Amino acid sequence: RRSSELAADKSSTDRVISGVIGGFAETYNVDANLLRIIYTAITVFSGFFPGLIIYLVAMVVVPEKS
Repeated sequence: RRSSELAADKSSTDRVISGVIGGFAETYNVDANLLRIIYTAITVFSGFFPGLIIYLVAMVVVPEKS
């Protein structure tokens, strides 16, 4: 596999904000709600700022699903 085949795309159907977590869930065949809960817990317990920055960067960097 090429590295681009392993990279996630934003989901066009499983979106809450921008589809970043939904895209990772689709790519790696994991429940999107479970990933959202894990992401939220990590963000809350890390003081919000790191998780917020990571999500904002992912919104810009992760491409839309074609």
